Amino acid sequence: MAMATRVPSVCAIAPSPSSSRQCHKLRSGVGSIISPRSNRSSASRIRVSSSPSSLRFASVSPSPSSPSSSPGKRFLTVAASMAGAPPPTVLVTGAGGRTGQMVYKKLKERPDQFVARGLVRTEESKGKIGGADDVYVGDIRDAGSIVPAIQGTDFLVILTSAVPKMKPGFDPTKGGRPEFYFEEGAYPEQVDWLGQKNQIDAAKAAGVKQVVLVGSMGGTNPDHPLNSLGNGNILVWKRKAEQYLADSGIPYTIIRAGGLQDKEGGIRELIVGKDDEILQTPTRTIAREDVAEVCIQALLFEESKYKALDLASKPEDAGTPTKDFKALFASVTTKF
Repeated sequence: MAMATRVPSVCAIAPSPSSSRQCHKLRSGVGSIISPRSNRSSASRIRVSSSPSSLRFASVSPSPSSPSSSPGKRFLTVAASMAGAPPPTVLVTGAGGRTGQMVYKKLKERPDQFVARGLVRTEESKGKIGGADDVYVGDIRDAGSIVPAIQGTDFLVILTSAVPKMKPGFDPTKGGRPEFYFEEGAYPEQVDWLGQKNQIDAAKAAGVKQVVLVGSMGGTNPDHPLNSLGNGNILVWKRKAEQYLADSGIPYTIIRAGGLQDKEGGIRELIVGKDDEILQTPTRTIAREDVAEVCIQALLFEESKYKALDLASKPEDAGTPTKDFKALFASVTTKF
């Protein structure tokens, strides 16, 4: 989707002697929405971009006297409704996977903020997540099949991945390690490299404003055990796709998750790192639900753009659950 021309016009709500609300055009590209219950010196101000599609992502600057817990969300909703702009559309690819389902579901639960779309590979997968009309069926290895899903999309969250399968006949009682294989046509080179390249190319052609790509830690080590599964070199191909995204010119956020756990999210302190440093610590895992939430939060803050981060969490009984995602992204300094 092509970027719309920005028109520097926003509205300010301000108290008037007659207690009526007036709408004023501002000459600059940004403005402040001011609470009618406060005067200009003490009001909470919201910096609002003149781009209608970005009104929901304005930054909130509360006054010292106002609680930080948030008139922000209320004011952002006011800003968006005043502009009459629809929420941005987010496409989740790999929406049939365990983490992909969580991202898709979280987006659906926030209709005031997002319009959700999903992309799955089969009709069976579509049925598993509800079979809604906003779920498209396509194969990321076939570039043309994903175009309908990505047209008109504002943001893309990539959660596709090759999946190794265990060879039959493994008996854990006899010791040893299981052997894995990839199905024909579904090797990491085809899925994690060429399939993700197709998505990135389609996103660029469609004018997508940001791509969030979820990968895995371990990519700095060619000898990582994950690369040996089915002789697929999965982390090598994932890393190549990440580099392609970083070089594409599209605003991006690359999330390299630690070991994924099927546990409750939102109750742990999240840890960000770089260059697989977290793998040298005991805190190398993260709940899938936390990864899903970070994917969505990355769409809300400018601080997340043009950055790559390793992601894990502290144990549940250590640290303070992460709530300030803006600060989390701001702490990341690595572009790749």
